[in-house]
Amino acid sequence: MFAPEEESLDCPGLARLQRSKLATVLSRARRGDTFYARRFAALDFDAERDPIHALPLTTRTELQADQAARPPYGTLLTEPIGRYTRLHQTSGSSGTPLRVLDTPDDWRWWMRCWAILYKAAGVRDDDRFFFPFSFGPFIGFWAAFEGALSLGHMALAGGGMTTIARLRHMIENEVTIVGCTPTYALHLAEVARAEGMDLAGSRVRALIVAGEPGGNIPATRSLIEEAFGARALDHAGMTEVGPWGFECVEQECGLHVMESEFIAEVIDPATLEPVEPGTPGELVLTNLGRLGMPLIRYRTGDQVTRAADGRCACGRWFARLETGVQGRIDDMLVIRGNNVFPSAVEGVVRSFGEVAEFRIRCEQRGSLSDLHIDVEPAMDANPDGLPERIEAEMRDRFHFKPVVRIVARGSLPRFEMKASRVVRGGDG
Repeated sequence: MFAPEEESLDCPGLARLQRSKLATVLSRARRGDTFYARRFAALDFDAERDPIHALPLTTRTELQADQAARPPYGTLLTEPIGRYTRLHQTSGSSGTPLRVLDTPDDWRWWMRCWAILYKAAGVRDDDRFFFPFSFGPFIGFWAAFEGALSLGHMALAGGGMTTIARLRHMIENEVTIVGCTPTYALHLAEVARAEGMDLAGSRVRALIVAGEPGGNIPATRSLIEEAFGARALDHAGMTEVGPWGFECVEQECGLHVMESEFIAEVIDPATLEPVEPGTPGELVLTNLGRLGMPLIRYRTGDQVTRAADGRCACGRWFARLETGVQGRIDDMLVIRGNNVFPSAVEGVVRSFGEVAEFRIRCEQRGSLSDLHIDVEPAMDANPDGLPERIEAEMRDRFHFKPVVRIVARGSLPRFEMKASRVVRGGDG
């Protein structure tokens, strides 16, 4: 059931709500011979009294080992298998895919989360949605699609279509909101330009982008908004955790953590201790409504920076992450002693309007790594001097100089879901 009053709670009110919901989660998680029942058997923990960091952290590696030992779904399940009606799995970008199940109640919880997200995005009663992605086992935009339906909106699925067909479908059916990855939004814009389609003149007024950090990279966001003549709003979620983060229309960039449905911590990934607001660290999440397959203190692997607590212009007191998800900690590149996320490289490359697509190659040279960037010029763009300008901007920003080269138009891959632009140790 949607509870809008929970969105207006101040920090003490949210803490009380989280404690109450956490008690329910722990009670369910300790049932039978489950992952958490065994893990918490000797643990004396009172959800109303004790700090959550007194509970052990949970990692993806542990869940993968649990599913390998008790295939196919492991022991995280708190209900008989016949109660589960939804199966999704992670993309496998960080190793063996995890299978994740939901009961009907859990799926209604997903819908509740998306109702909060859509409200924050300023969705109107007359909005019409389009989701140009393939409907496979990866969660993708499945929940976003059904969340729109559950609120009474027309939601159009673009699975199985070519990009040109998707563009025509979107424009002809007067779609107002599009859900896709930032990369695919840019690809839609690229194809529309090639086909002479006027995206900015369409009815699209907002895009909800997710799956990668681009929605909170200013240069990438600007390209999307300029091409569509529409607002781009970021969203973050995980198959195994749920749709935890959203951007409100009142404040550009940054993400709210949906604290009525999640407990968020930011820790130092080395010491595992909490960090102060304003200090980058690893996001740890506990979901509070997915009782059939709960996750408690789950290490997401995402680097974030939490802002100081305060009331947002949207009226919510939910925790706010200053620049959204900066990247996965294990994706960080170390180039000649400098740490840089691929998203930071994208922020520079996308600031050059002549770039249609790019690829990052990290090559080891003895004890040091060199960064190579392959750049594909946009249609009708003049690439003369482009490599030198990108190299200079990278040097000024990050204090090392990459090697930038122009590659033929159409030679780099395009991505529908999560982009994979980083090649390590080779020339791709």
